[in-house]
Amino acid sequence: MKKGVLITLISLLIFALAQCREEKKEEKNTLLAEAEDFYWLNHADSVGYIGMETCKTCHANVHQTFIKTGMGQSFGAATREKSIAQIQGDSIIYDKYQDLYYRPYWQNDSLYVQEFRLRGKDTVHNLRQRIDYVIGSGQHTNSHLYHHQDYLFQAPFTWYAQKGKLDFPPGFEEGNNTRFSRPIGLECMSCHNAMPLNFVKGSTNKFSQIDQGINCERCHGPGELHYKKIMAGNITDTAQEADRTIVNPKRLSAQLQFEICQRCHLQGNAVLKEGKSFYDFKPGMRLEEVMAVFLPRYEGNADDFIMASHADRFKLSKCYISNPETFSCTSCHNPHFSIKETNLLNFNTQCQSCHGEAPNFSCSAPQKDLITQNYNCVACHMPPSSSTDIPHVTVHDHYIRRPQALYDKLVSAEKEGKRFLALEAINAKQPSNRTKALAYLQQYERFSAQEQYLDSAEYFITKTHGSLKEAAYLWSYFYFLKNNLPALATYVDAQGAENVLQNLKAESFENQDAWTAYRIGQAYDAAKNLERAEAFYQQAVKLASSELDFQNKLSLTWFKQGKIMQAEEGFLKILSGYDRHKEALNNLAYLYLREGDLAKAESYLQRALKFYPDYELAWLNWANLALQKGEEGVLKSALEEVVRINPTNQQAQALLNTRF
Repeated sequence: MKKGVLITLISLLIFALAQCREEKKEEKNTLLAEAEDFYWLNHADSVGYIGMETCKTCHANVHQTFIKTGMGQSFGAATREKSIAQIQGDSIIYDKYQDLYYRPYWQNDSLYVQEFRLRGKDTVHNLRQRIDYVIGSGQHTNSHLYHHQDYLFQAPFTWYAQKGKLDFPPGFEEGNNTRFSRPIGLECMSCHNAMPLNFVKGSTNKFSQIDQGINCERCHGPGELHYKKIMAGNITDTAQEADRTIVNPKRLSAQLQFEICQRCHLQGNAVLKEGKSFYDFKPGMRLEEVMAVFLPRYEGNADDFIMASHADRFKLSKCYISNPETFSCTSCHNPHFSIKETNLLNFNTQCQSCHGEAPNFSCSAPQKDLITQNYNCVACHMPPSSSTDIPHVTVHDHYIRRPQALYDKLVSAEKEGKRFLALEAINAKQPSNRTKALAYLQQYERFSAQEQYLDSAEYFITKTHGSLKEAAYLWSYFYFLKNNLPALATYVDAQGAENVLQNLKAESFENQDAWTAYRIGQAYDAAKNLERAEAFYQQAVKLASSELDFQNKLSLTWFKQGKIMQAEEGFLKILSGYDRHKEALNNLAYLYLREGDLAKAESYLQRALKFYPDYELAWLNWANLALQKGEEGVLKSALEEVVRINPTNQQAQALLNTRF
């Protein structure tokens, strides 16, 4: 009896020891996997980017297929070869809100767009702009950019591939046509192209040079160290160990692979962490180390999604929730091969690996429906649908689920009047109060100017306990959007204006300190404290010299103080950097009007009105010029333009009525 008990006890002990060893082995494997995830030498800031042409020297076969993918085709020069737009000579779109026509056309191998306005049979406005780049792979759209004096802007036309339709770009519709002045900055370019290494610090949208297309290093990280190692003959046997000089995503955990994809396929309201920029994320990192991406959530709203929200939608799927360590984007998508050249069976095979093979898989749909769909899982469970942010486009909803009601056109929850719940950080579990405050400020400024966003921002700002500089940034941003400049001046006075100014010293890609100084400058400018406004404007210009609106405000402040030569030099400096700067053209013309130099005033006003035909202040100055020159007919037509643009301008209307 005792012997039997003893044998049982010994057996249990052996089993326990074996179990312990297994647990330790699993723990060791987990630790090794984590080390595999996080230890990459090319994460060092000193490692540079080398470009796809260099990678191609060793990986020509991968390059050959990758350049056919949506990523490989994401950006390029505006040539007939790159463009998929079926543009004919009579391809025209019309903006009924601004009464402007747009006609894109080819001249040899160069693409142009003509903007014009008709009055009867007369063309009263005519502007031509050459297009330098096509953005978009052509699977859904081709949009168009132009690069003038290193500043990059979007042009007001897009080709929608699925409908074969020319129309305004997303965000230009319904009276929101910004014509040729929508800046394309670092955030846009850091996803739609190769890493934008030639972005000019101290600007919003200035690039000294532009690469053409997403490349290898967006998913593998900077390649300089790896290339030097290979060229030195130092080859790692990757069957035995990882080459730590370059990130190979297949060696990452499923979660970290997912982070690479959601860097750009989790579109939304991206809020950078303090001190971070859009350069800082590298493959092998967690996205929340650099930014939190927010999306608005509404009551009872599961079907509302934007186009590049694949990651957000995918995370809602039970398939993903049940298998987060094994099921990722690359389970279905090979980033080196075009989706156009991928057999549909490849996607269905992934589904059937869990749900069984056709015709015996676990699907509740009637057999006749399965046969009709040819056992195509994607057709029912990831149906094509429109997005709320991009017109004329359908994409596969990556929320994998049982079939839902399909909509020809989704209407955003905001437009449907659904109750707003909150902004949710999709990739960060516990964003800071600072991050939440900025999310609401950016949501108000960039997406929808709803007062509730500012109310929420104010709440989180009051709960944020940071440095004086950080507090000044948040409060200046808030009061500026709130259009409460007196409150901003009062806040800065309470902190000590000199103390605040002394803390605004950092140059950054986001120009945070420069924007703080600029907004505070505007507050003192509005309070007619021009000396203090000048000090803050000067600091803004010092920190962000290529942000020309800052220089314009500084020059205007000089003008108000009677520093005419300084003001003239400031405006001329702006126009030497960007000769289409709207306010600088008009302000310089006004300066010359005041100085009696009517010829120069006329020259700059002509330039202003050529590019900005609905610029009310420029037309008022044109009327002033005509008055000084005694040109009654010109005066009358100028006043008529002012009233056309702004029917509430009583001064212009009264002058028209009394004089003509």
